[in-house]
Amino acid sequence: MWKFPRIFSMMHREARKSAFISLVAAAAIGGSGAAALADGVKIGFATAQSGFMVGFDGDAQKMAELWIKDRNAAGGLLGKPIDFTAADTKSDRVEGARAGQTVLDAGANLIIVSCDYDYGSPAAGAAERAGKVSVFLCAEDPKAGVQGVGPLSFTTSVAAHVQGAVMAQWANQKLGIRRPYVLLDTATQYDKSVCAGFRYGASQMNDVKIVGEDTFLNDDPSIQSQITRISAASEKPDAIMLCSYIPGGASALRQLRASGIDVPVLGGSAMDGSYWIDAVPGLKDFYLPVAASVHGDDPRPEIQALNERFKAAYGTLPATTYGYPIYAFLDLWAKAVEKAGSTDGPSVAAVLNTMKDEKTFIGPRSFTPELHIQTNAEMLVLTHSDGKVQVKDRYSLSEPLPQAVLFGRN
Repeated sequence: MWKFPRIFSMMHREARKSAFISLVAAAAIGGSGAAALADGVKIGFATAQSGFMVGFDGDAQKMAELWIKDRNAAGGLLGKPIDFTAADTKSDRVEGARAGQTVLDAGANLIIVSCDYDYGSPAAGAAERAGKVSVFLCAEDPKAGVQGVGPLSFTTSVAAHVQGAVMAQWANQKLGIRRPYVLLDTATQYDKSVCAGFRYGASQMNDVKIVGEDTFLNDDPSIQSQITRISAASEKPDAIMLCSYIPGGASALRQLRASGIDVPVLGGSAMDGSYWIDAVPGLKDFYLPVAASVHGDDPRPEIQALNERFKAAYGTLPATTYGYPIYAFLDLWAKAVEKAGSTDGPSVAAVLNTMKDEKTFIGPRSFTPELHIQTNAEMLVLTHSDGKVQVKDRYSLSEPLPQAVLFGRN
C-alpha cells in the first residue's frame, strides 16, 4: 500500500494528483508492475505465482522483469517506458486462460505465458484471439507456437528433441557411447520429445545401437523392475538415456546408482540445477545439455554479466538454465517492435519471422512463418562430479532437426 509524506495533506488537490501519478510512473519504470502507463508499452505476465509451476516460471519471470528494468534504463521502447502487469495462473490451465484475459484487459501488448506448453497455451490462446504476440517463458514442445496456438505465438527455447539428439551424438563422439539404453518417464510430452530426439540422433550415428527401452512415471516410488530389465538386457548398456525431470528423475537416478549401474547417465535440461543433487550422494558421470550455466562457469562474458545483475537484483543466481532464454527473446522482440514501428501483433510477428541466425547472448536465433521454436543451437554440456556441476563441453548438431522429427509420433 502507498504511504504518502505529510506534505501531501497541504498540497492542492490537483497537485496531489499529479504527484501521485509521477510516483506510480516511477515505480512502474523501476519494475513494480503495479500501475499502467497510458502512453507506454506494457508487457503482461500470465504465469504461475503459486503452485508447482513457480519452479519453472519464477526465475524466468524475474529475468524478464530485469530486462524491463535494463531496457527502461536505456530509454525504453519506441521512446516510451515499459510497464508490466501480472496475473497468477495458479499452475492451473483454467486459471491460465483467465490470467491471459486479465493481462489483456490491463492493456498488455506482449503476453508472456508459462514455461510449459500445456500450462501456457490457454493464456497464449487468449492473446492469439486478441491479435497480440505471446511467448512461452521456456516451453520446449514444438507445438508452443504456430502449430499449437497460432501465428502470433512464439517460444524462447530450443526444441526438447534437440537436447536428446545432442546427447546421443555428443556422447558417441566424446564418451565413445555405442550401446545406450533408453529410460523414458512418460509423465510429460517434454520427456517423450527428449527421448524421440535421442533416438533420431542415435540413428544418424553408424556405430550406435539402442539396446533396450523401458518406461516409468515421474511419481513412481520404485523403478526396481526397470532396473532388473536393464541389468538383464541381452547386450550390456554402456549408457542410460534418462528422459525425465525433478523430482522423479532424481529418484530414478538415485535408484540406478544404488543398484550398482555405474555407466554414464545422460539427461535433458529439465534435470539442471544443483538443488536436488544431495539426493544422489557422490553423483558422477551424469551429463546434460543446457542453454546457459547457472553454476558460475559459463564461458560467455555476457552470461556472467547478466548473472551479476540478476544476483544484485534478487540475491541469488537463477536455479536452472530456464531463467535465461526469455531475456534473449525480449531483445529480439524489441528489435522487431522498433522495425515495425509499433507493438501491433501481426506486424511484430511478421518481422520476427524474417529473423535468420539473429545474434543473441545465448547464440543465434531464427524464426519462420512455419516454425517459432529453435531446431538447432549450440548447447553447453554439463557434468556432475561429487556434488559439483560444471561445464564439460560445447556442442551443436551439424544440421537442424527436420520437422518430421519434431512433429512425428514420439
